[in-house]
Amino acid sequence: MEAYLVAIAIVGAIYVLLTLGLTVQYGLTGLVNFGHVGFFAIGAYASALLSLEGVPLVASFACAALAAALAAWPIGLVALRLRDDYFAVVTLGFSETVRLVITSERWLTNGVQGVPGIPRSFAGLGVGMAGSLATLAAIALVCLAVALALRRIARSPFGRVIEAIRDNEDALRALGKDPARFKMQVLALGAALAGVAGAFYAHYITYVSPDQFIPLVTFYVWMAMIMGGVGRVSGAVVGALLLMLFLEGTRFLRDVAPDLISAVDMASVRIGAVGLALILFTLYRPQGLVGDYTRR
Repeated sequence: MEAYLVAIAIVGAIYVLLTLGLTVQYGLTGLVNFGHVGFFAIGAYASALLSLEGVPLVASFACAALAAALAAWPIGLVALRLRDDYFAVVTLGFSETVRLVITSERWLTNGVQGVPGIPRSFAGLGVGMAGSLATLAAIALVCLAVALALRRIARSPFGRVIEAIRDNEDALRALGKDPARFKMQVLALGAALAGVAGAFYAHYITYVSPDQFIPLVTFYVWMAMIMGGVGRVSGAVVGALLLMLFLEGTRFLRDVAPDLISAVDMASVRIGAVGLALILFTLYRPQGLVGDYTRR
């Protein structure tokens, strides 16, 4: 039971990191990114492949963040010319393109068979509870550092500028600011955080394949951000943990009503439960759990 709880906590912390990356892009800046999982995949594969070549994990994690940030650069160039709805479609297409490249470039990624044998984080502690707890502690520290950094960014002059982009980009441009430069920086920052999350994921699971990086992952992250509170760093943390509670809690629905839910239908029921929660939050708590309670 303890091992199961630690495993859920590790995956939850990875989702916290992903949600923080999306929060800085959409919550603070208003950039509708439906391709977040693409940067997650780039980070996972970059760190996995480099570590298998003998690169130390610290360096492979840094390269994962850098690779994801560089991949965001052309997307940022597109963002300067498209409205939000078109940009959302482009980012979704980007994530699917990343997955198709991973599938087709077998010489590098081993195609649909995936990359096995990825070095585990804190391998010196073994594969038992000690290694898992060390991994959890490392991810938790990274999430805490990122959350504190984003809070400082949100309260800084840079944060006020990107919030102005979200609220009224034309007014900001009239004041002599260049929204394009700030959008590029925000996209790269959010992508780098997703890349680091991907590296943690790869070295915890020790196996990556294309079917782990489907668009559903992106929409899980969106659900977490909305349920927690859009534009709030604390909302990203609370929302990601709440998402994991729904995803894992619904695993036990079949134990409650084994005759009503078949094993085949269980996956659909889990997604439906999360979707229902999102609808209820949208109707009755649109600000999210940690949003402004003075407004509806």
